Amino acid sequence: MAEASQKIPVTVLTGYLGAGKTTLLNRILSENHGKKYAVIVNEFGEIGIDNDLIIGADEEVFEMNNGCVCCTVRGDLVRILDGLMKRKGKFDAIIVETTGLADPAPVAQTFFVDEDVQKNARLDAVVTVADAKWLSDRLKDAPEAKNQIAFADVIVLNKTDLVSKAELAEVEARIRGINPYAKLHRTERCKVQLSDVLERGAFDLDRILEIEPDFLETGDDHDHDHHHGHDHHHDHGHSHGGLKHYHDEDMQSLSLRSDKPLDPTTFMPWLQQLVASEGQKILRSKGILAFAGDDDRYVFQGVHMMLEGDHQRKWKDGEKRESRVVFIGRELPEQAIRDGFERCIVS
Repeated sequence: MAEASQKIPVTVLTGYLGAGKTTLLNRILSENHGKKYAVIVNEFGEIGIDNDLIIGADEEVFEMNNGCVCCTVRGDLVRILDGLMKRKGKFDAIIVETTGLADPAPVAQTFFVDEDVQKNARLDAVVTVADAKWLSDRLKDAPEAKNQIAFADVIVLNKTDLVSKAELAEVEARIRGINPYAKLHRTERCKVQLSDVLERGAFDLDRILEIEPDFLETGDDHDHDHHHGHDHHHDHGHSHGGLKHYHDEDMQSLSLRSDKPLDPTTFMPWLQQLVASEGQKILRSKGILAFAGDDDRYVFQGVHMMLEGDHQRKWKDGEKRESRVVFIGRELPEQAIRDGFERCIVS
């Protein structure tokens, strides 16, 4: 196994048709960001690659003058990834675009299944581009749109200039009802720092330890509020200060935590058994774990039935050793999951 840090980070980019994925991809392929990104798209036609920006093309790979390359998925994603990973000069990151109607799961699962891919690449984050104006309608009529939100680690809420403040607050509340844990960026024309969507590292897992999805904040970036170790614990489903808080009937999220260490010989089999039996219902699972007698943080993430995990780094001096696990899915057996987790805590 290559060290996680040596693996090429892969971003899966998803989003409903017309939300602005293409705008984002064009920026990656044309801006002068000094990184070598490889972008895998469904169709070149959609991106409309500007010929002035291309230095060379061989069969299905276009090399851009900002150092990035772009290629299409014809057939097998694994074959293309293998080809990219063998190319001279490795990439800083790979971005895989999924079609606007697709469920991102099969693409994300590629990084758990194929051995060669797993050796050389790691799923870094699922980024969903959502359209502020049309998302609420899409959530009503398109289950895929809801899956894309539930699946996301980072949500780029685009076209915010086309809606009123009230509409924006409403669409954000709906997003939070489906997925309270994703990092949310409000954008116009997908103007977002590329570092905010690419190379997030372990799915922004550290944020799991910071976030209490309590919907109190209205500020754009409220991460700093969370370092003071709040004791209060908000469960999913309260309404605060008259803010409309959508509780999505169809999707749930569940957050578990313990400041006592976990027993790895109990926890790992429990987790594997849980995703084996309930994996269809669990869209995403992730966590940071503090195991008894282990100086390293253990980090895992999962897509449906597939899990991957690894020791990430040492717990730092003075760092609070707590375990935090998050599940997002449909019809989760919540009480059974809570009870199972409790049994893994070393008393």
